[in-house]
Amino acid sequence: MKRLWAPWRMSYIRQALDGENKGECVLCKIGKALPEKDEENLVLARGKHVFVVLNRFPYCNGHLMVTPYEHTSDLADLSDEMMVEMMRYTQRSIQTLKRTGNPDGFNVGANFGRVAGAGIETHLHYHVVPRWSGDTNFMPVLTDAKVLSQALEETWRELLEHWK
Repeated sequence: MKRLWAPWRMSYIRQALDGENKGECVLCKIGKALPEKDEENLVLARGKHVFVVLNRFPYCNGHLMVTPYEHTSDLADLSDEMMVEMMRYTQRSIQTLKRTGNPDGFNVGANFGRVAGAGIETHLHYHVVPRWSGDTNFMPVLTDAKVLSQALEETWRELLEHWK
């Protein structure tokens, strides 16, 4: 069996475990961070009610999450104003990804609850995942691994340039 090493993941795993043990939500922590930390936290944009952040465990390059600042897992807790901003930032995310990566399509949506696939089930967020024809290949099937072709920091800089 071949092993794929991803040592950068361990610091994130430890941080996530520490946060869970302290009752901290990673999305709340990112949302509350000062804008000076946006590059470090991979925050692409901030609105009044929501922010857009690159997923640290992406399905593919450019995988974004549109997240309300309010900590809730229930869509019904969001005001109409928050919902409108969330959809506008989702729309803007798609437009930005079209300009940078020219994807063939998108997966957009949310996972509510662990059984639905939510990795962070206590803080709702929408995923915006660019997709390209042929972007699924033999690696996930044979090796249970995904290959990403660009560093997160490089993707963040490229998206930020096109967001503005």
